[in-house]
Amino acid sequence: MSEKKGKKLFIQKCKQCHSFEPGKNNQGPSLAGLFGRQSGTVPAFNYSDANKGAKVTWTEATFDEYITDPKKYIPGTKMNFAGLKKRRDRKNLIAFLKTCTEEK
Repeated sequence: MSEKKGKKLFIQKCKQCHSFEPGKNNQGPSLAGLFGRQSGTVPAFNYSDANKGAKVTWTEATFDEYITDPKKYIPGTKMNFAGLKKRRDRKNLIAFLKTCTEEK
């Protein structure tokens, strides 16, 4: 796994909607401090009812499954992203997101 490759992937695939900075929501919620957080709980972000109701606690495993096909994992999500099909890409993205904590 490579944090550097994960950051590059985040910039290419995620940054247009998400931030990795604490408290900075865009079209999508900030992904800082993602792991250990429950779905639909970032303050000041307007989630879909599906995402709020999913009650998923984000771990490496749940996020890996989600980001493979978000609309399949949480039907009704507003996230308009087809997913990352390559396992290596998902692992690199997860490695990067693990470095994006709320304490910056």
